[in-house]
Amino acid sequence: MKLLLDSTLCQGYGLCQEHAPELVELDEWGYAAVIAVSVPPAAEDEARACAASCPNSALRLER
Repeated sequence: MKLLLDSTLCQGYGLCQEHAPELVELDEWGYAAVIAVSVPPAAEDEARACAASCPNSALRLER
């Protein structure tokens, strides 16, 4: 599973990082950057919650 970010959709809410801080980091303005594109099996639930929390659908999961 991969966690992908469309940075043009990110508005810097920072909600994603609350669910998966090991997968997403925020810059000084709150915009997301994916730390780990490949999601470890143990973190799949967190990755789903992370993607679902984005109000702009900037994050998505892909198999």
